[in-house]
Amino acid sequence: MKPSPALNRRRFIATTALAALAAPSVLTAQKSDKQLVIGEGEHRYEVLHNWAQLPDKYTWQTTHNVAVDKEGLLYVIHEGRENLKDHPSIFVFDQQGKFVRAFGNQFQGGGHGLEVVTEGKEQFLYVTGYQQLKNFAKLTLKGEVVWEKRAPMESKLYPANEDTAPKKRWGRDAFMPTNFAFLPDGGFFLADGYGSFRIHRYDKDGNWKFAFGEPGKGDGQFDTSHGICFDNRPGREPSIAVCDRANARLQWFTLEGKHLKTLDGFMLPANLDTHKGVMLVPDLKARITLLGKDDKVITHLGEDPLWREQVLKDGMKLRGSRTGSEWVSGKFLHPHDACFDPAGNIFVAEWVHTGRVTKLRKVS
Repeated sequence: MKPSPALNRRRFIATTALAALAAPSVLTAQKSDKQLVIGEGEHRYEVLHNWAQLPDKYTWQTTHNVAVDKEGLLYVIHEGRENLKDHPSIFVFDQQGKFVRAFGNQFQGGGHGLEVVTEGKEQFLYVTGYQQLKNFAKLTLKGEVVWEKRAPMESKLYPANEDTAPKKRWGRDAFMPTNFAFLPDGGFFLADGYGSFRIHRYDKDGNWKFAFGEPGKGDGQFDTSHGICFDNRPGREPSIAVCDRANARLQWFTLEGKHLKTLDGFMLPANLDTHKGVMLVPDLKARITLLGKDDKVITHLGEDPLWREQVLKDGMKLRGSRTGSEWVSGKFLHPHDACFDPAGNIFVAEWVHTGRVTKLRKVS
């Protein structure tokens, strides 16, 4: 029997605590007043790990995804805890990292995907919920709910009541949406990355149209179709790119769901974003990859095999650190999502218990 995404995640956590027994001794965080820059050539970034600051009354609870609006505000969603219904799951920061507002208590315990989308003269926030939530929703940028939806029963992929009274369960017939990809006409694709592994297409009004993909290892098949984006980089035919996470690869598809290309060479690619000719690929195994418009690697940000071994060896300890005193400046633990802002800066959210949002300020 094929293990569920929940089991895969638990195995990944366990592996980080047991693997790489020959790893070097504990690395301590760099403490310096000097500017810390990573990357190379035209893709160099100043690392600002403590850029986003929360008021004392709020706490981070495993950061998941990030998105930027037209005014440069950064939206951050964390998974949260199911028993903290009085605590918001979405935080908003200005361009200096100053806290602006918080909302989204209803996503506690399952907050996951997050995208800001411009529709006419307005902007909206789209959110996915997994675990016990099993939903996706459209919100205003202040947090008011426009609509909320659950499993597309017309796809005939899900059991009865999955759209009305879903149970907290995992499996190929469950609905566990992870991320969105938006088209210029307002339509979107929704990745059911922890459920059926399918990609659903919806029109601009949120009506289901069709689905593509299936569980497996071949082209057009997925093992945790976790991240997704509309790839319209210059010089390419527009397509849908998917992080086939547990298969350690990316795949591209036409807007009708026909497989175009598979690209190997990743470890646990988690999500995608593009800016001009560059594709951004946060990888849960301690690095972030930049691809050129030809899909060749430009650079791996934070790449350090010795540090990755350390993360694998002491993953539970490092991920659960309350102070981050053993994290290394300029390195990452588990990048779960990353996005560009219009200036080409990068924001990174990491899958760690106490949350971590890093700004990579472009300097070249």
